Amino acid sequence: MITQAIQNVTLTLIRGNIVDISADVIVNAANSALAGGGGVDGAIHRAAGPSVMQECHKFERCPTGSAVVTSAGQLKAQYIFHAVGPIYGHHADAAQLLASAYDTCLDLAEKYRVQSIAFPSLSTGAYGYPLNEAAPIALQTVIEHLTQEATTLRQVVFVLFDERTFQAYARALERLLPSS
Repeated sequence: MITQAIQNVTLTLIRGNIVDISADVIVNAANSALAGGGGVDGAIHRAAGPSVMQECHKFERCPTGSAVVTSAGQLKAQYIFHAVGPIYGHHADAAQLLASAYDTCLDLAEKYRVQSIAFPSLSTGAYGYPLNEAAPIALQTVIEHLTQEATTLRQVVFVLFDERTFQAYARALERLLPSS
């Protein structure tokens, strides 16, 4: 676990399974059809229960770089933000879309006045975004949000499923906010 204070917010990197996290918001790495899937998306839907998929069916689609909100079902959270990151190599503006997916979730966190949010590493699984490119985009987007705006957030957690992903985020965080 790595923890860094930014303004009055704690930014934490942990290795683990996002469905085990207790937070106001859990972010899901969703697809644009909001149809469930494998990886993080499948794990969240299985743990949350069928009511969340029923809520997802109320939305026609979710554009890449955006997110929609549902209840959290049986998860230890109030909400799930279903964020759609870009498929690497498919979108010319992939970096912008990836940042936008994180940014949309942060804006929704402010709208819903939540204090804690847990992110997975968006787009780095089945969507093939290279970790060494995705991690700095994710972290920079969060850091910029926390330093440029008044925020209701008190804790932002990146829940990283394996050691390779955790290390990529740890290296990116060290480059963005070098230890003093």
